[in-house]
Amino acid sequence: MQISQAEMEKRIVRYGELKPCRTAFIDAHTPGSNQKENFTIIGGGVSESADQHVHIKDTPGFNIGAAGQPPKCRNSLHSHRTAEVFFVLKGRWRFFWGRWGNAGEVVLEEGDIFNIPTGIFRGFENIGTDYGMIMAILGGDDAGGGVIWAPQVIEDAKDHGLVLGENGKLYDSKKGQSLPDGIKPMPLLTDDELKTFPETPVRDVVRDYVARYWDLMALAGKEPARVIGENALLRDKPGFEVELLTRGSIPEAPYAVDRHEVLMVMRGHWRLTWDGGESILAPGDTCAVPPGLRHALAPSMTGEASLYRVVSTADKAGPTWKA
Repeated sequence: MQISQAEMEKRIVRYGELKPCRTAFIDAHTPGSNQKENFTIIGGGVSESADQHVHIKDTPGFNIGAAGQPPKCRNSLHSHRTAEVFFVLKGRWRFFWGRWGNAGEVVLEEGDIFNIPTGIFRGFENIGTDYGMIMAILGGDDAGGGVIWAPQVIEDAKDHGLVLGENGKLYDSKKGQSLPDGIKPMPLLTDDELKTFPETPVRDVVRDYVARYWDLMALAGKEPARVIGENALLRDKPGFEVELLTRGSIPEAPYAVDRHEVLMVMRGHWRLTWDGGESILAPGDTCAVPPGLRHALAPSMTGEASLYRVVSTADKAGPTWKA
């Protein structure tokens, strides 16, 4: 298999070329959440806005996205039907969960990764001093079909002009929009439905779903650190596996895999070579390597170097699994 330089460049999304959407979700006008930016890098993700730009439309069984927020900006409480994995690219972030967001919280630093369990309400906030960015992996080609909002989020949004239709699309009364004929508002979850959303204890979340960057770097010194997978540090089968690579994790010789492989650079610069070309990947860049392509990967300069490698599996995307 051979791919030209131009073809491969279409499969690389550069951090500096990411196009944000500031009206991606129902809380886009709600004070405290109205400065957040959503990015869809591979696949349409779970954005509710027609204004969302999608960089690479074809999905490998999962979606790649990102959220960018200034200090003190938060993402409102919501839930997912499939995996939602975040790693912190820039800044310091507080993740919180539970019906009212007070069941527990954890603070993540740069490089830390969080496989948030499906079926719990979760939110996140930039608690750093500068604009922050978290990179996301969402399970399934359709990313679970959208998010499930805590009732208070939908109710608060009405006061600021945004209505979510039962079709999963946003309508902004500030722009003169209204629900189309035949489309009802998204119904609020009932009390019985809300009882099915667990209040997961902090000890379980930190133990089973959080991995710290410098621990992973230590594990990756001579082989890839297995982060998420059936037999990985964070045991799950979300339809993909995640590894952390650093200098010395893999040989510099070319290799090929028969599955989709996505490279997400955390630190340093990495040289990617293949039959047909070469490219340098920088922090925040995302590259979708097609199945069967022989390629080689190695840091291109001295200093700290790390990247997360995501590979598709035959597992069906769905609720969090743990042996």
